[in-house]
Amino acid sequence: MMTARCAALPRAAFWSAAVLGLAAAAFPPAAHARIATTLSAGSPGLAIAQAISNADRPATDRARDADRKPAALLAFAGVRRGMAIADVMPGQGYFTRLFANAVGPTGHVWAVEPAWLLEKHPGALNAMNALAQQPSFANVSVVTRKLDALALPRKVDMVWTSQNYHDLYYGQSPDAALAFDKAAFAALKPGGIFMVIDHVAAPGATGDLASLHRIDPALIRQQAEAAGFVFQAESKALANPSDPHDKPVFDPSIRGRTDQAILKFRKPAR
Repeated sequence: MMTARCAALPRAAFWSAAVLGLAAAAFPPAAHARIATTLSAGSPGLAIAQAISNADRPATDRARDADRKPAALLAFAGVRRGMAIADVMPGQGYFTRLFANAVGPTGHVWAVEPAWLLEKHPGALNAMNALAQQPSFANVSVVTRKLDALALPRKVDMVWTSQNYHDLYYGQSPDAALAFDKAAFAALKPGGIFMVIDHVAAPGATGDLASLHRIDPALIRQQAEAAGFVFQAESKALANPSDPHDKPVFDPSIRGRTDQAILKFRKPAR
């Protein structure tokens, strides 16, 4: 509920305050100060705050915000108005909706589902197709692709995948994950961003990591750099030092609160 004090703020100042509040716990003070400067200067932070608060987001998505920290993640990634984003393996569209709202009508979001998923589960696209048919998300296209050849209608500014990389690496193979990285590299504009978020396994962990649904972030970085990406930064917005790293991510003791790596890579401009 908007308080009288908030109601007295200019609209831009209100949204800036909102996104700062959402991101404050996720960023160290120096980074928080940089976000404040960005917000005061213009629209990227406003677009993110408005995307998160938009009434077209379902209650199920809003309930997950405290754990998924979308303000921190989208600000770290550099999501802004007008961007073209490929959201690869989007699940039920949590980030797809946020991206669609944040990039606005001059941007576009491709929700990319892997061809093998549709082969195994013919109804896998139903939720995303329903999302894309809503007037609020007219800037979303749902496409099915082999992940080693994304072949989108145009080059994009960002390729994003959240909580999926472990499935490619262990569920298929390291070569399949590397082929996806190379396809992401090809799909991006020069200077474009590749974002990978995933559940953390202990460094150097071996054994049945597929059943844990976790991966050592060092492997993600190794693969991305082998595909030609330059590592930019890592955010600790979803870090959880109390995660023992040896339990499946669906274990009730840790579900929704796993230690997650947030890795940002860039395709060289030349």
